[in-house]
Amino acid sequence: MSAAGQPGAPIAFKRNAREALGDAQLRRNFRGAMDSLMAKRLVQFPDGDELERLRAFGNRVRARALSKLPELLERLEANLTRNGVKVHWAETVDEANAIVQRIAETHAAKKVIKGKSMVSEEMEMNHFLAARGVDCLESDMGEFIVQLREEKPSHIIMPAIHLNAGQVAKLFHDKLDVEYTEDVDRLIRIGRETLRRKFFEADIGVSGVNFAIAETGSLLLVENEGNGRMSTTVPPVHIAVTGIEKVVENLRDVVPLLSLLTRSATGQAITTYVNVISGPRKDEELDGPREVHLVLLDNGRSQAFADSELRQTLNCIRCGACMNHCPVYTRIGGHAYGTVYPGPIGKIVTPHMLGLEVTRDLPTASSMCGACGEVCPVKIPIPALLRRLREEAVRPPQAEPHFMRGQGAKYSAKESMVWKAWRKMNTSPVLYKAFTYAGTRFRGLMPARIGPWTEHRSAPRLAPRTLHELAHDHLGDE
Repeated sequence: MSAAGQPGAPIAFKRNAREALGDAQLRRNFRGAMDSLMAKRLVQFPDGDELERLRAFGNRVRARALSKLPELLERLEANLTRNGVKVHWAETVDEANAIVQRIAETHAAKKVIKGKSMVSEEMEMNHFLAARGVDCLESDMGEFIVQLREEKPSHIIMPAIHLNAGQVAKLFHDKLDVEYTEDVDRLIRIGRETLRRKFFEADIGVSGVNFAIAETGSLLLVENEGNGRMSTTVPPVHIAVTGIEKVVENLRDVVPLLSLLTRSATGQAITTYVNVISGPRKDEELDGPREVHLVLLDNGRSQAFADSELRQTLNCIRCGACMNHCPVYTRIGGHAYGTVYPGPIGKIVTPHMLGLEVTRDLPTASSMCGACGEVCPVKIPIPALLRRLREEAVRPPQAEPHFMRGQGAKYSAKESMVWKAWRKMNTSPVLYKAFTYAGTRFRGLMPARIGPWTEHRSAPRLAPRTLHELAHDHLGDE
């Protein structure tokens, strides 16, 4: 949506995809990265039975939380308030940004440092604050890199996965005025040295939230770099931003979700840091922020929540596994989608945030191979939800009930008549019999030999192919 809350121009996905397919370096970078991530995930789940049991349990945990969402959000607010955290509610990204701005103005803040947060990307917080004289610096290494390049993240877990070491080396040499090196350890050290002093200069630290625990009034964050812990403890004020769907009922529920998240995302048994924040610094404590705020953002989530099928979209724990296994995402990368959330999950989440009029091509940007649904750690039926969004995009705009903003974005009265006739023919035994009879007679007028598949009505036998080979074939090889 635009800043005024009105629909913007449709995302030029097809043009973006063609450009990405022409970038051989980009495709090599993604192919290598995705192969590595798939292999790491496979190592973490050697027992298929254990994985399926864990996925089923994770699905039940998320479904139970969503079934009680209004109640759990109220309980979360009450317990956070009791713990000394100030809770704010925002229906739109404009409201969320206004809340952050008010907090910044209250503290005369000029410097903000951010841990990794996809919701802050939804809000375009960096640009919003910069336009109002507040410098906002990303402290996650991948986010720091894409911020230097003035790009959006290309992956929800690894924002700079589309770049190789040489590209990062050149970026640091040009932007940070350091010696050119492609040594990855040295590049990471350069980034950390640059960022470390910024934590102590910041007036406000911003973070995302992986899970908000209603039972204890706690915010849980997972990370590998320590930047999240620094962003939430060193500056005197901490602002956490999250979607309303991230709430879970109790601390016990987080254990299986953490196991699913880390093993599915990066192939780790557990991340390096698991941070649990339950309030600001107490008088007897030596460190931590003096003030903690939580901004709960809707931004279209309540639209998905209102429909029993579309609600499953909100189960997502933001692991990125669906992207890592998607043959389309692997070929074109994240930027081609033109949205904060790319890949399979982005195709079902973003239409609720921006409307189908803006995202009308995204639900059809899929091979429907089903890999995304098979690897989702909380069993979101992504292919089924893509089909549902396709249906909503071609439903007459005025049809009731009205489930989606932008309903009918791809509706055509002429095409609708054709498909209605097709459905009528396929649901009427008499019409179907007449159609197939006519088709058979028409076939007799065709050349005697069209080809072995058509003539014998069976597919020719093919040599066995691996799934990896088939994924390569989907959009053609380099």
